[in-house]
Amino acid sequence: MIDIELYNVTAIATNCCLLIDSETGCLAVTDPGEKSDELINSIKEKGGKLEYVMLTHGHYDHIGYAKQLSEMFGAKIVTGVENNRFLSRPELNLSAKHNLKIDKFSADILLNDGDTFKLGSTEIKYITTPGHTCGCGCFIFDNTIIAGDTLFCESFGRTDLPSGNLEEMMSSIRKLKNLEGDYNVIPGHGLCTTLEHERKYNPLMSRL
Repeated sequence: MIDIELYNVTAIATNCCLLIDSETGCLAVTDPGEKSDELINSIKEKGGKLEYVMLTHGHYDHIGYAKQLSEMFGAKIVTGVENNRFLSRPELNLSAKHNLKIDKFSADILLNDGDTFKLGSTEIKYITTPGHTCGCGCFIFDNTIIAGDTLFCESFGRTDLPSGNLEEMMSSIRKLKNLEGDYNVIPGHGLCTTLEHERKYNPLMSRL
């Protein structure tokens, strides 16, 4: 079972999560788009056992502090295979567009659709959800989906940025809709929601 602390980072309010495996105390961080002293202090207070930095996709506001955080705590960077090239290409991660400098880096663990790994005693599943970018994916564990910029509360990620694709987004939203049962959904930005709420009120998901 994983406990979650939510941190709001970056000027555009990226949801960054600290995941804590309740049985072992092992830690992971999702989408650290910018340095957060509060997050770093919490990791240290919990023993510093940061195993992974998990990235849902490769835009600057989700990867901006990933390399630094992994080096600080000796954590492995985990993301999807199709996302890896975003980490070293400013035109894809949009850092160039916003006149930001993000040092090029590469993930340590690359995942394909349906791959799993463990944080302590808890299994985490990765599924590909392209649309916002071709490299987008979601992490699923317990009753939670870390959705990145694929699924928002009553909305979904824009598809007009490099490698975005509306048809792929529709397929990805359908893929999430068809998961069995209900889940708490933590989007890349904005309010948290549930999958059942989105099935009813999300304008795209409800009509698929």
